[in-house]
Amino acid sequence: MTESGFLNVFKPPGMTSHDVVAYIKRRLKPSKIGHGGTLDPVACGVLVCMVNSATRLSQQVSADTKKTYIAEAVFGVKTDSGDFDGVVVERIQIDLAQCDIERILPDFTGEIEQTPPMASAVKVGGERLYKLHRKGETVERKPRKAMVYDLKMLGFEKTDGGARARFKAVSGGGLYVRTLIEDIGAALGAPATLSFLVRTAVGPFDIESAHAPEVFCGPEAASLLLPIDYLAR
Repeated sequence: MTESGFLNVFKPPGMTSHDVVAYIKRRLKPSKIGHGGTLDPVACGVLVCMVNSATRLSQQVSADTKKTYIAEAVFGVKTDSGDFDGVVVERIQIDLAQCDIERILPDFTGEIEQTPPMASAVKVGGERLYKLHRKGETVERKPRKAMVYDLKMLGFEKTDGGARARFKAVSGGGLYVRTLIEDIGAALGAPATLSFLVRTAVGPFDIESAHAPEVFCGPEAASLLLPIDYLAR
């Protein structure tokens, strides 16, 4: 592929963002290809891939464009990774009400600070944190700022000994949703773990018009390439 532009890809659970880029690159053979904002392997949703000269907009897509997430949290459970892909390290009985959670959500709106999770792609000392995590190592991480433009609860239910809640978050680049969930739990005095995450939009790229990676390997691939000025919509 010699044309430049964006591919609105639906990343399925189980693939890393790098896996998706590598899969498309092998088939379309562009000169350059990258993605704008990593999604964890267990997460799914919109992954914007930039092709050829569109790769120069990587910073704009990954850091400067609003992203929308739907996340589900389980309260009363803690894992070593912050999501249900990890090992459960704590389980307690808690009694939470919906109003307890809604009351503190404004504290997590606006500019917040987060400590990157060990299961993230951040580099410390030249090595990815998730690689250290796989070795069972924990290292000191510096807090980072993130912007949460909107955070609201979509649903709440009591569970056997705990609670489950669903949220919609609109953020800037660099938000760790699993850390957001853990921090909400900490503010409530209870462990919390991310059980589901889908990114529904990255700026004008929405999940309704996203396509599975294999779709971009067929003859219609060129027709699915969005122009560079699409980002400004």
